Amino acid sequence: MKRNTPSPEFSTLLQEFFSQRLVAQRNASTRTVAAYRDCFRLLLNHVQQRWHRRPTAVRLDDLGAPVVLGFLKYLEEDRGNCVRTRNARLAAIRAFFHYAAIRCPESLSTIQRVLAIPMKRFDRPCLGFLSRPEVDAVVDAPDLSTWSGQRDRIMWATFYNTGARVSEIIAVRVADVTFDQSTRLILHGKGRKDRQMPLWRSTAAQLRQWLRHVDNDLQRPLFPNALGRPLTRSGVEYRLRIAVKRASERCPSLRGRRISPHILRHTTAMHLLQSGVDVSVIALWLGHESPATTHAYLEADATMKEQALNSLQEPPARQVQYRPGDKLLQFLQSL
Repeated sequence: MKRNTPSPEFSTLLQEFFSQRLVAQRNASTRTVAAYRDCFRLLLNHVQQRWHRRPTAVRLDDLGAPVVLGFLKYLEEDRGNCVRTRNARLAAIRAFFHYAAIRCPESLSTIQRVLAIPMKRFDRPCLGFLSRPEVDAVVDAPDLSTWSGQRDRIMWATFYNTGARVSEIIAVRVADVTFDQSTRLILHGKGRKDRQMPLWRSTAAQLRQWLRHVDNDLQRPLFPNALGRPLTRSGVEYRLRIAVKRASERCPSLRGRRISPHILRHTTAMHLLQSGVDVSVIALWLGHESPATTHAYLEADATMKEQALNSLQEPPARQVQYRPGDKLLQFLQSL
């Protein structure tokens, strides 16, 4: 009979999870590995500051449900993370504990309590989108007398043209632009799914001119920072804030609004919808795996809703006032 092999230490288990489970077995993308890595860096730093335990000294049983719940609370209250981010961190922790359940069966009671922590529900507000004049104001806002301004202008135009995610724009390389009879841009989307996006002639002309200012190496980022490296997500958001601030001088409707790269993506989707493009085509355009995702993503604006309402015949109004006859029902009615 084989003897039961001892369970690995937490540090060894975590390294196995990344090198074997994520990379060797699941062939996870670099984005997934980076997201999980950031989660555990935050978790271990939190444990060290809160309980004064060095990461190399942490045991699996030290990361019980109370510790994980405390970490999630820390993310929301101290770091100011939204519920979506909190849930994403919890998903990474769950993935690790599912792996730990196989490697450390003697810790199943701790593992099950962590896996029982639920995802948090959250409100889904209307995202909003920009009008065409507002888009034009943002695209034209960068200062073309500077290298970064020229980069930003074509980058905003590409954002609007393609409806790309910010992660996709950051990952675009020089080799991803093809100039044939029609100019196309290859976007590297979620789930390692690439898609070719057609470009307007105006966008193609700007890209041709921009390529004269970047390195000819095909593997270089198409929109680099000052050091020639890919822009970061926070870097793109910062440059967009600058553009929106300048654009608000020309377009007052932008003043006081918080415009994110995702709103540019939503703007492209809404303008396609308003132009009569079928939702299934918009789903392909945005790189959604299923049109159901696009249905939840798109929200018709007020004008389209009014048009839909006007197509219906208004029913006759009958005013009936409900009067509860019981004190308990009156209480429930008052809630």
